[in-house]
Amino acid sequence: MNLEQLRGFTAIADVGHFTRAAEQLHLTQPSLSRQIATLEQELGSELFHRARGNITLTAAGQALLPRARRMLADEESIRTEMADLAGLRRGRVRLGAPPSLCVSLVAEALSIFRTRYPGVQLQMFEAGSHKLLEQLDGGALDLALIVTSEHAVNGSHLENLPLLEEQLVVIDSLEHPHLAGSEVDLPALAPVPQLVFAHSYDLRASTAAAYKSAGLMPNIVVEGGEMDAVLRFVHRGLGVAMVPATVALDAPGVRSIALREPLARTIGLAHRRDVSLTRAAVAMQHLLSETAAQLAAGHEQINYLA
Repeated sequence: MNLEQLRGFTAIADVGHFTRAAEQLHLTQPSLSRQIATLEQELGSELFHRARGNITLTAAGQALLPRARRMLADEESIRTEMADLAGLRRGRVRLGAPPSLCVSLVAEALSIFRTRYPGVQLQMFEAGSHKLLEQLDGGALDLALIVTSEHAVNGSHLENLPLLEEQLVVIDSLEHPHLAGSEVDLPALAPVPQLVFAHSYDLRASTAAAYKSAGLMPNIVVEGGEMDAVLRFVHRGLGVAMVPATVALDAPGVRSIALREPLARTIGLAHRRDVSLTRAAVAMQHLLSETAAQLAAGHEQINYLA
């Protein structure tokens, strides 16, 4: 078994077609077919069901796919780590984060990182914590910020560094306010026009659970928005929204209102224990921790945990 065979196998699994996979890999179709035939012979199992115009994975292929992806990702990590030996003049960091952290903690950290290490390539993956854990487990990410209060970082090969705990707050328009005062409880908030996020957001599930637990139904006027859109909608006065405290810190045109009975979430920074972090990834890990500490300083609704 070699990495070229595994690269061919994952390409076919991704596109479901030998010819298209060969084009993607800049190989001839017969050459790719020979690679796969050799791999199947070495493993003693067929990896694909070959029906006319329909290529699907066998049970053996399904078992091999996540392992193949991990091995290919490890190869890339080794190459990057070797480049790191020359210092942080070059390298790569693959970071995943939920949208709510991309507009706050990550945005702050990345601007500093680019200044300190301009030669290091940054790759961002924005998704919910469940998807991020899948990407991390499969070797597609070096680091991932996870809402650990909603998603446990399980598995002996994953390690989690607790980073911060932050309360959820209500944001309201400064120009077209819906609420008065600096605090509100859920019964008073429920009838106010509200903007809620897409179901893929961890935040959507936690706020819905809070209302359900209180026996309340929020007055949702717009749902399914992404973070940037919801912030703009609140600014324009369409309604209020519940967001993490870090998001509310620098959001333009809105003010933050505390929940009388606080809701909070915990953020962790996860990575694979069985793969050594490159020097560039370690630098990003330290910078995210520093940035979290700075965000927490002077803000009672944000606690630094590292």
